[in-house]
Formats: sequence, structure tokens, C-alpha cells
Amino acid sequence: MEETTTATAPLITNDAVVLGILIVILAIIFKTSSSERTVFKKFYSVVPSLLLCYLIPSLLNSLNIISGETSGLYGMASRYLLPASLVLFTISLDLKEIWKLRHKAGLMFITGTVGIVIGGPLAILIVSTFAPDIVGGAGPDAVWRGLSTIAGSWIGGGANQLAMYEIFQPNPNLFSAVIAVDVIVANIWMAVLLYGAGRSEKIDAFFKADSSAVNDLKNKIEKYRQSIMKIPTLPDIMLIAGVGFGITGIAHFFADIIAPWIEANAPELARFSLTSGFFWLVVLATTFGMLLSTTKARNLEGAGASRIASIFLYILVATIGMQMDVTAIVSQPGLFLVGIIWISMHMLLLFVVGKLIKAPFFFLAVGSQANVGGAASAPIVAAAFHPALAPVGVLLSILGYAVGTYGAYISAILMQLVAPQ
Repeated sequence: MEETTTATAPLITNDAVVLGILIVILAIIFKTSSSERTVFKKFYSVVPSLLLCYLIPSLLNSLNIISGETSGLYGMASRYLLPASLVLFTISLDLKEIWKLRHKAGLMFITGTVGIVIGGPLAILIVSTFAPDIVGGAGPDAVWRGLSTIAGSWIGGGANQLAMYEIFQPNPNLFSAVIAVDVIVANIWMAVLLYGAGRSEKIDAFFKADSSAVNDLKNKIEKYRQSIMKIPTLPDIMLIAGVGFGITGIAHFFADIIAPWIEANAPELARFSLTSGFFWLVVLATTFGMLLSTTKARNLEGAGASRIASIFLYILVATIGMQMDVTAIVSQPGLFLVGIIWISMHMLLLFVVGKLIKAPFFFLAVGSQANVGGAASAPIVAAAFHPALAPVGVLLSILGYAVGTYGAYISAILMQLVAPQ
């Protein structure tokens, strides 16, 4: 056992070193992407900088230089930096303007959910026509049982995934395999969305989309920022840090009380993810940020609150990238094929509906990521369009937590019906 561990141990195991590497990578990417040199301008006109922030750590993980599996950095970033960034992004919110986005944003989110619900059964049907053994099995080994947990993850999040695991009880080895499919396919799709964010104007032109509502929101927040812009002092920066991490601490405090209380007194609410501490952490951080946007704390934006929030978010992007190991595709190629077909169905339905209703690509990308990625990555995709739009991703992902278990259960039953016996 020791020999196996040693053989597969990453080159660098010290998280302090890994964090240093990740932040140096981010610094180099941002420095070069803002360079006036022709070579960098041409390169970043093809490859979005945010995509590199994500892919380079995944490459280091795949080469076993660092390991997202053994590192605690993702846990730190998602539990500390993510809620702090949500607070700092939302304190400059214009809630009236965000409310105007609700119709097309909501419709694309629902479309994404439907795409996941029907995509799984369709993927099983397609694969069963030429390789029924990949999607077959009986009892706990039935592949549809394992795939039900992906539906939970892709519509809601980790809590919904575990709910499906408890309901359908797949073989633990099967569950381990579909976890790899879940992570890698979802991360590949996120990379596609991040690339698309850098090409959103061309995609909007193809959709003949009216992106005026999204642009109005960006412009109004930009004007507000310009009106309160100031050179930040040390007290300003400390106040921003105090608000971000102070509210994060308060959100953790209440989440640690609320989630266990609901689990003990109303366990049936687990289907809505209400027993998940992470769910309450995201909800509370976002809610407190919204409340602060109605106070003088809103003026912290002038000292750079959203820029500091962006730093936190990009560190999270790098730690998410660390979770992706593309070499794992080799071990279960059949299941990965199912996952790729599944996400393709989700994508196809989004593109068809997006084209029909002339939705801006922003709504497609965020509606999709609010399903597939959840609260940890939906704001990343939204912020790729503009930092002011990050809260839209959070609000939609919270909706995903609420419907995740129901949608995943329906998808699982459909997969059971079409799976080869």
C-alpha cells in the first residue's frame, strides 16, 4: 500500500508551495494579457486569459506535479475566498437592474435543467445501440444508478449528488468512476463556456441576440464605480477585507447552526439541499452582501472591492482547475463517452432555445453553469463577462440547489426505463 501511495504521490505536496505556484501563474497570465506586445495581443485574441487560469493548473495536475485530490486549497478557496468574494461583488449591486434580467436568464436556466434531465436517458439510449455493456448492469452495478448521481451534481450540487447516492445506492466502485466523469466532463464544459465568454459578441451576433439589458447593467455599474472611484488607502483595503471576511465568518457561524438544526428536525428538507452547510454559506453570504448594497458599504466599490473579490475568485478558478485530471479518461472511456453525449444534449437544447428566443450568450453560459457547476463556478463564468454580473450566477445556482434533487430523480427514473437489462 505504501509503495502505491509513493508511486502516485505528486511532485509537490506542500500546499504553501502549490498556492505560491498558482498565484505566480495568475500573475504571469494577467501581466502578459495586459501587455502591449504584439505577440501577447495575438495570443490572447485567440485564447481567453481566464481559460488559461483554469487550464494551466489542470495540466499541472494531470502531469502529477501538483494534486487537486490531496490538496486542501480548493476547500480553503471555496469555503473562505468564495463567500468573501460574493459579499464584495454584491455590495455594489443594483438589484432593480438585475431583476430586469429575470425572464431570459430564468428561461435559459430551466432549459439547462431540462437538458440535463433528458440528456442522461438519451445518452444511455444512444450508447446502448452500439455498446450496451457500457450502460447495462444489474442491481447496485446498474450503470444508471451511478449516473443518477451525476444528474444530482449537474442540476444542483454536491448535496443533491449525495441524495441520489443514498436513494439509488450504486456500487461504491461505480460511484468512484462516475465521480471522475462528473468532474472532468463538467470541467471541459466550463472551459468551453469560458472560451465562449471571450467570443460572446460573435455568438450574440449569430443568435441575433438583444444584449441591451446585460450591457445596461454593466454600464450603470461602471458609471457608478467611476463616480465613487478613489485611490485606496490602507484603511480602505483593511475595511474591504474586514467586510468580506467578517461577513464570511458570520455566514459560517449561522450556517453551522442552521444546517444541522434542519437535518435533525426536518431531514426531509435534504431534497432541497437545506441540510447542506455549503448551501447556507452561499445563501447567507449573498444575502448579507445584498443588504449591505443598500448602505454606505456600497461606496467600498470605489476603493476596489470588486477587484479584490476578483483576486479571490481567480484563486478559486485555479484551485478548480487543479481538480481536473484529463488522463483519467483512459481508465473509463465508455462512461466518459456517455458523459460527453449527455453534456452535448444539454448544450444542443440550450443553443436551440437560445437561438429561438434570441438570448445573449451570457444567459446561456450562466444558465448552464448554474446547473452543471453550481455556486462554486457559476459566478466565475458570469464574472468572465463582467465582474458586476457575478451575483447573477450565484442567484441562479441557488435555484439549482432547490430543484436539483427533483430533476435528478426524474432523470434517474428515465435512465432506468431506457437502460438495457
